[in-house]
Amino acid sequence: MGIIRIAVTGPECSGKSELTERLSQYFDVPKTEEYAREYLCARGGTYAEKDLTEICKGQLAAEDAAVSRAERMAIFDTDMTVLKIWSMFRFGSVPHFIGQADLQRVYHLKLLCRPDLPWEPDPLRESPDPRERDLLFGIFKRHLEAGSVPFEIVEGTGEERFRKAISLVERHFAAV
Repeated sequence: MGIIRIAVTGPECSGKSELTERLSQYFDVPKTEEYAREYLCARGGTYAEKDLTEICKGQLAAEDAAVSRAERMAIFDTDMTVLKIWSMFRFGSVPHFIGQADLQRVYHLKLLCRPDLPWEPDPLRESPDPRERDLLFGIFKRHLEAGSVPFEIVEGTGEERFRKAISLVERHFAAV
């Protein structure tokens, strides 16, 4: 199997970044930050559909860098699924590069974060409406169900959420 690749995915403000950070520390493995945040901060938060392809390239490079530092596992904050779903949701289409990356990128497990956490304002976030985040969660779930990568839903708050994620990773990869 090589390096185990775990993607933490889901709608915005669903706890992906914090979960990625905590899992990386717990398992003592490399992680990625969400590249979109870096990209958007450098551009004042504005973007167009064409920027999503550049964000995808940056995310892929960050994942490759984490894997190159890994001995057994790497954990990614966000994945190609986020870019594909966000592109379709916001622009009504998916750039070819993102669609191909979503099909070709290898992950061994995806942790789908339910947006059951309180909304935290952030200048880069666009979906404060809980109904929209729930709608997006449903889209993520259907997309992952149609794919071939195992996925698990992470929900709850605080330590409960973190412990559940640890348990899910350990169940899938008993030797980590």
